[in-house]
Amino acid sequence: MTADSMIATILRQAPGDRRAGIAAWRQISDILAQRGNQLSDDDVRRSLHALVVLRPQVPEKVRRDCAMAIARHGRFAPLVAFYANDVPAVSAAMLQRARLSEADWLAVLPATAATARSILAGRRDLPDNVRRALESLGAGSVALPQPETVAFVAPAELPSAAEIARPAETAPSQISELVRRIDRYQSARARPAARKTTPGFLFETGADGLIRWVDGVTRGAAVGLSIADAAFGGEPGADGAAAGAFRQRAEIVNARMMLEGADAEAGEWRFSALPWFDPATGQFRGYRGSARRPQQSEMPYGRPAVAESGDSIRQLIHELRSPLNAISGFAQIISSQMFGPVSTSYRAMAEAIVADAASIQSIIDDLDTAARAAPTAPAVPQGETADLGAVVSQVESDLGAILTDQRVDLSISRVGGPFLAQVGDANSRRMIGRLLTALVDISEPGAVLVGQLVTESGHDDMLQLRIVRPLAIRFATAADLLDPGFSPEGEAPGAAILSLGFSLRLVDSLARGAGGRLDIGHNALTLHLPSANPSTDTELGIQQGE
Repeated sequence: MTADSMIATILRQAPGDRRAGIAAWRQISDILAQRGNQLSDDDVRRSLHALVVLRPQVPEKVRRDCAMAIARHGRFAPLVAFYANDVPAVSAAMLQRARLSEADWLAVLPATAATARSILAGRRDLPDNVRRALESLGAGSVALPQPETVAFVAPAELPSAAEIARPAETAPSQISELVRRIDRYQSARARPAARKTTPGFLFETGADGLIRWVDGVTRGAAVGLSIADAAFGGEPGADGAAAGAFRQRAEIVNARMMLEGADAEAGEWRFSALPWFDPATGQFRGYRGSARRPQQSEMPYGRPAVAESGDSIRQLIHELRSPLNAISGFAQIISSQMFGPVSTSYRAMAEAIVADAASIQSIIDDLDTAARAAPTAPAVPQGETADLGAVVSQVESDLGAILTDQRVDLSISRVGGPFLAQVGDANSRRMIGRLLTALVDISEPGAVLVGQLVTESGHDDMLQLRIVRPLAIRFATAADLLDPGFSPEGEAPGAAILSLGFSLRLVDSLARGAGGRLDIGHNALTLHLPSANPSTDTELGIQQGE
């Protein structure tokens, strides 16, 4: 079947439900990526228009995963430009991996937004002419979005999809939000009382209220925040006064904004902004404004900075556990047929729910551990030891299903021995299991995850578990790897919720609590745990003498 006929067949079938819409999105994207250059201009326009119509029905995660998949083999510039103007997560998935010719890049750049150009500015493999074009456009310049009307063709090709209302943007998941709260809470506890602050900054938003350009603070601190929706509970964003003024397209005066980031940028701000409109059409284009630190008289008297943060986090964990326990309990009742016979398929579904609930419970336990962990001196357990050799073997066995599913091999050799560590057995399994699961998750199919469990004479006070970096993070910096939002292409259930960055920080926190640490080297990640081997020096000397 030719590409033209395949596209025509897909476009003739109006998706009847959300699942069909997702399938159509994947099919159209894949055909454009692989055979877009073989299609007629009319088919390309119709296909891109279909993607525009389908986009509200397709979850962001599906769009991001699809972008990752097609970016590896796609060479079709119009499709790259389409994905580049999606939300930042989808745009980054495409632009960090896409491989276009110099001419195609030069054609795509003018159609990209400032966020997309900032992503491209971080690449080091683009042709010199493309880099010069980026500099001339300004990687941090403002490119406000065009109206969301598409002038390709009439929506007759997909009548059902075109009639579906655009849903509201969904809020971040509770667990993802909890990860950010924990990170902010721990940073605030370790932050010194006196800090150097930034006096102020300028910003501009798009018509959707998202900040797209800043000057005076780092982009990561403010870009992507919305002044159109109120943020509550000390979360990053603007207050209700700003959101109300935005809906009325009115002037915003001394509204409150909270930022996260470096010490100089984090905390409370006051900002004022004016709406601006397109001079030719009168269309609303966003807000332009400035922000400053609040004066002492503008701060509520006696406001506690982080006194209640720990209680808030524990309350949120409780809110996650309660419905999870209820769901798991009812599923167990069904699987055990306590109320009467149940069909095999229904019982199998209940058993799957119980297993999933147990996995989520483990994740919540990790979150609880991270919330309680304090940046103080390590408390080394007294009298507790674990055989890390046996622990590693057990974890390898536990990961068998994931290794098979991911098509990844795990090879951890033993150097020296014995491998007794001053850490509890359960805690050691948690550290090693979380570390290996996170690294297996980001390994490509067919890869071999190589490591060593080491007892060395030069480090006889510490046992070391060294894992060679997988290809996906071979060149990532330590700062990137420890970023809670950093999780390259992960698909394992645990890592999809708790990112690689969070997992590594958790492992390091648990290790330091036991008197060890997690080192991130250029070639490997090394977990150090205090040794409990008796007479290590004597035994090594005998071995060397032999």
